[in-house]
Amino acid sequence: MKLHFSDSITPDNQWQYLEQRSHLWRKQLYLKGRRLKAFDVWMDIIVNKMTVEEAVENWDLPAEAIRECIQYCETHQELLQQEAAQEKVYLKERGILLEPKITH
Repeated sequence: MKLHFSDSITPDNQWQYLEQRSHLWRKQLYLKGRRLKAFDVWMDIIVNKMTVEEAVENWDLPAEAIRECIQYCETHQELLQQEAAQEKVYLKERGILLEPKITH
């Protein structure tokens, strides 16, 4: 039987490389000892079509930390989507444009 990341869900308090940070509304996990969200590593892997080995080299992290980021993000999609929507509102309220301004 092949093990998929989503088959071995780890409770949030048992992550080896990830931790929660104090934030007003953000609940997603960060890599311990870094100002880096697991989501940022995961998105980089997806967008740049990286292997775990390439991500290890790119982020200077152990392979298990990369796998943990992937597992966490794959099993916490609803939270990540909610936070992305909340961040979009936060930026819009502050006048920060997310779409490029067309000037023709």
